[in-house]
Amino acid sequence: MPISLNVEIHLFASQAALLSKAIKSTRVDSQLKITNSAAWVTIFLFCFTLFFTTSPVRCLAEDSLQVKVFETSRAGAKLKELSQESVTGTKAGEIPTVNIQKKQRFQEIIGFGGAFTESTAYVLNQLGKEKRKEVINAYFSPSGSNYSLTRTHINSCDFSLGNYAYANTSGDVELEDFSIEEDLDDLVPLIKDALAVPEAKFKIIASPWTAPPWMKDNDTWNGGSLKPEYHATWALYFSKYIQEYKKQGVPIWSVTVENEPLGNGAQWESMIFTPSQMADFIKNHLGPRFQEDGIDSKILIYDQNRDHLEEWVNEILSNPEVAKYVWGTAVHWYSSTTEWYPEVLNSVHEAFPEKPLIETEGCIDAEVPHWRDDDWYWSKEATDWGYDWAPEQDKHLHPKYVPVYRYARDMIGSLNSWLSGWVDWNLVLDDKGGPNHAKNWCIAPVLVKPETKEVYYTPLYYIMAHFSKFIRPGAIRLGVDSEARDLMVTACANPDGSIAVVALNQSKVAVNFELVFGSKRANLVIPSEAIQTILVQQ
Repeated sequence: MPISLNVEIHLFASQAALLSKAIKSTRVDSQLKITNSAAWVTIFLFCFTLFFTTSPVRCLAEDSLQVKVFETSRAGAKLKELSQESVTGTKAGEIPTVNIQKKQRFQEIIGFGGAFTESTAYVLNQLGKEKRKEVINAYFSPSGSNYSLTRTHINSCDFSLGNYAYANTSGDVELEDFSIEEDLDDLVPLIKDALAVPEAKFKIIASPWTAPPWMKDNDTWNGGSLKPEYHATWALYFSKYIQEYKKQGVPIWSVTVENEPLGNGAQWESMIFTPSQMADFIKNHLGPRFQEDGIDSKILIYDQNRDHLEEWVNEILSNPEVAKYVWGTAVHWYSSTTEWYPEVLNSVHEAFPEKPLIETEGCIDAEVPHWRDDDWYWSKEATDWGYDWAPEQDKHLHPKYVPVYRYARDMIGSLNSWLSGWVDWNLVLDDKGGPNHAKNWCIAPVLVKPETKEVYYTPLYYIMAHFSKFIRPGAIRLGVDSEARDLMVTACANPDGSIAVVALNQSKVAVNFELVFGSKRANLVIPSEAIQTILVQQ
């Protein structure tokens, strides 16, 4: 029931009650004339209310905003659609406004989602057929999270069962032995099952962690760089991968040149690039190869943390011979547990406004999952890799944090700083945070206990859905003027005409606010420690 009907229904009900009382106490003569003058007044008010609350032209509450509100909270709500009584706040004039500026239009949204990894596929395969299907639908069905942007790995990554590549013959520069057979028993079937979900529509970004060791200067999986004599072969590798996946019915929307080109301390699969090396590879090999082979997959640069973003983007995109092949830039979030680097994101957008920015990886890293403990995800107890291992000068960037807030804060803040998409890491992991052959345990929004076949939808699953389910591809971010200092807010206009407003309240008290859109408004309340998605129907 739209909130705009709330006042009208109360008025209608009160007048109907008075009418009933009046009729019972009114004498009607033989010509059916009502002789009680008070009853005339009551009947008139009843008819007046009935007419103006059902007429297309309303003089009562005509400036009310029609909204639906969905909430996830520490108190236990999980993407719950709220009744009108539970969302209506105090009267206007006493509360701050959140004004959606429909004429202020910013970036187009590509989507939200998570990553298909071999580990995710392996864990889901431990479930029964119906339970596995339930989880896939929970992510990709319109009745679930409706994910629209995803990622996967080219060759193995740390969230694989072991090291592997698609070409293992040393010196095979033409890649005659290239085969994606390694992916055909788990990873490809998972992606195809997700694509088969009714009405599912999502894009796939593919990223390599490393080339096969024989192409590298250290002849191993971890660390090292691509040998110059294999640059052309490595570009061909991308092309063959895209074509082989296409044969399987899996379209690759885009690729990143290298996952984390600055490296990861050689702890698992990795390959080092400098900005100039990446620019050279794109300009002389990857871009021309895609052009020659008719590959329309987009190319994303960088694909690591935001603290070094400006250096990489400025060096690569300042060269028009490189930039012509580049669609946009990929970033991660691991350089801080609290910062989303708005100044950096805004600066990069201002310098290269035609090149979109996408978050391609973020997760609760360096943590073993907390099983069926919702409150932990709302508590300031999580730590990341930097809490223990960051250089002393960077320790302040890695304090303990609230997992739910880190996700929501980063998505809202990043959207408001020109990000066009946001991709979580693994869709599903086991209750130990793996499998991960490098013992780099992490938390996924959905966890599975293989021994008992149990599935746990953590609060992170619902936080992701507040964005992915309601902010759809093709949406345009709108301006927001907010007086509610305790709230973080973003708003997007969807292609279907609806407006999705996401509000995060990290404080310990409820916040009443007036949502304003054009000439219409609604008085709302968001409880403490909660997130709401407010759908505005124009």
